[in-house]
Amino acid sequence: MTEDLELDNWREQWSRVAGASPAFQRKTLQKIKRQNQRFVLGNVLTAIVFGGLLILAAVLRHQETWLGSGWAAGICVLVAVSVGIRIWTLQGTWRAETQSTRAFVELWYRRVEARLRLLRISIWVSVGWIVFCAALTAINWPTIGRDIKARPTDWLEVLVACIVMQPVIWFFAAKLRRRKLAELSEVKKILDGMNEGK
Repeated sequence: MTEDLELDNWREQWSRVAGASPAFQRKTLQKIKRQNQRFVLGNVLTAIVFGGLLILAAVLRHQETWLGSGWAAGICVLVAVSVGIRIWTLQGTWRAETQSTRAFVELWYRRVEARLRLLRISIWVSVGWIVFCAALTAINWPTIGRDIKARPTDWLEVLVACIVMQPVIWFFAAKLRRRKLAELSEVKKILDGMNEGK
């Protein structure tokens, strides 16, 4: 029987390394489990919202005027762009590379970073959507006004309401960003604690 000196040296080195405390590991695993549940729940709710928007687009499509089909097309484009951005941003955050605690903590870190990126992109998409809708309405007002029998001031109120909503959206986005940054620092501490345990 031959001896594998390299394997013996490796075993000896690893037997001297003190692992993380059981309490630390248990607490980390509970946090990872909660984060995984939130991640799955967030994706399910997003899919439900996108499905609802597509149903709304299908209902609007069956309206008598061309305006209904225009709204339907706009909603479909918004959903397609949103889904594309979401999938692109959350790329690499769907599952851990291995089944170790460290791999799940690193996955958690990547997910929080991806959420922060998604939040930043979403703010610009909401502003762009309002500008796009306002420009499209202004360009097509002669046809729209005749079809819906409304004056431009009626639609100006809707535009002003959408613009006023932007600070509210930014306030909640800033609040969510602060929460995600706190979560990011928490995950960094956990990773640092794991690195110290090595």
